[in-house]
Amino acid sequence: MQKSIILLSLLLFFTNCTSKKVAKTEANQSYPQSYSKKIDSLLKIAYKRDIFNGTILVMKNDSLVYQNAFGYTDVNQSEKLTENSIFNTGSIAKEFNAVAIMMLVEQGLLDLDDPISKFELGLPKWSEKITIKHLLNYTGGLPAVERNVSSDEDAMKNLQNLKNTLFEAGTNFNYNNNSVFIQRRIIEKITQQSFQEFVTQNIIEPLEMTNSVFDPKADYPNRTSCYSLEKEACPEMSFISGWLWVDINDMYKWINALNTNKLITAVSLQILLKNPYVDNKTSSIGIYNETAQTQMHDGTSFSFESIFINDFKENIVVILLSNYKNQTRPMGVSIHNLMKDKPYRIPKKSVAQAIKKQTIENVDKGIKAYFALKEESEGEYGFDNPSELNNLGYELIRLEKNKEAIELFQLAIKEFPKNANIFDSMGEAYFIDKQYDLALENYNMAVKLGGTNGNAKSMIEKIEKLQSK
Repeated sequence: MQKSIILLSLLLFFTNCTSKKVAKTEANQSYPQSYSKKIDSLLKIAYKRDIFNGTILVMKNDSLVYQNAFGYTDVNQSEKLTENSIFNTGSIAKEFNAVAIMMLVEQGLLDLDDPISKFELGLPKWSEKITIKHLLNYTGGLPAVERNVSSDEDAMKNLQNLKNTLFEAGTNFNYNNNSVFIQRRIIEKITQQSFQEFVTQNIIEPLEMTNSVFDPKADYPNRTSCYSLEKEACPEMSFISGWLWVDINDMYKWINALNTNKLITAVSLQILLKNPYVDNKTSSIGIYNETAQTQMHDGTSFSFESIFINDFKENIVVILLSNYKNQTRPMGVSIHNLMKDKPYRIPKKSVAQAIKKQTIENVDKGIKAYFALKEESEGEYGFDNPSELNNLGYELIRLEKNKEAIELFQLAIKEFPKNANIFDSMGEAYFIDKQYDLALENYNMAVKLGGTNGNAKSMIEKIEKLQSK
């Protein structure tokens, strides 16, 4: 579509917030300047409350509504972010192998029902039962990539030595990077190119994604580095290869290309959007709400956290890329609601982050800090979001502080007595602690309160089998 080009400028007054010109675009008459002002106000509050550091782009009908950058490129805070800053988008980068697979399907070079054994990767007999379709939807039964993996060679060796999968292909769901790793190796087998070369030649260059790069080194131009609320730099991790870093404009070029069928057909896109094996679980390109006709995909890597919401029905795209993990996802949801004239949340500081250090050191002190903040600063912190305490509880579980996690989940249950997900989490904590009766009690409560997408029921069955032995 031929566009007339108008240069728009937004004047931003917030201290330490990057001020810059907005991308050239056709003026959007459907969404007047008031929407831009509301989004700007919301982001300024988020930045002031130290809960967003990143770039944002909001589009409606392929016209710009709002674009800006807030904060800094790294922990030293010596260089401000711009629209050219590139980010590790975590799981969003998995979309490139998924779409590459569909491009090869459309060319007749593979079939989604092909077993992965067909591609002679030297994998055990279980590879005969797992298809490409299973890989795309995380239903092959593959485990997570092991923590000691620091290269593609390590990942392949571990898979070649894997004796059994977690479950029979197609019968359950387990989100994992081994599925992504194998997709990339299959693409290489078929094309006789590296995964990076194929994507560069067939996606990045045709879409003119001129500021995107695979696995950039720390000194690469415009590269960001992530850091925490405690102002600690993230470690630079060696892992499997093939992660495309993008800036905010290239991210939109990618989303728009899928929406307009520049790379794959509308039929292929629908195949990728819908997980045919399990409801309410991510497919290879995020979670698709068929009723609302909305795709949401988020990704994390250490404190990198990105999200986009692609609203097919209203033709709205919201993208946030951040190197300072905190509330990127809820802010994306709030901005999407704002664009649709629906109620939206004003961002608040994370209570979980505020008490995290104390809680990890001593859970009782962390709980006291929670109530002190609630008494003194309830309007500033997010005490109405059950995921705050829930996520902190899982942080304790990851640190093998399971008894402390149980104490924190007890607090969460008192604060949110009708939240099924928290009872589900408490059930998991008791299960890990081998207190099966208490685990059952909490899982049953989760079911009574509405369930947790089948997880509570499956855990009840698992525990009852264990107890019957």
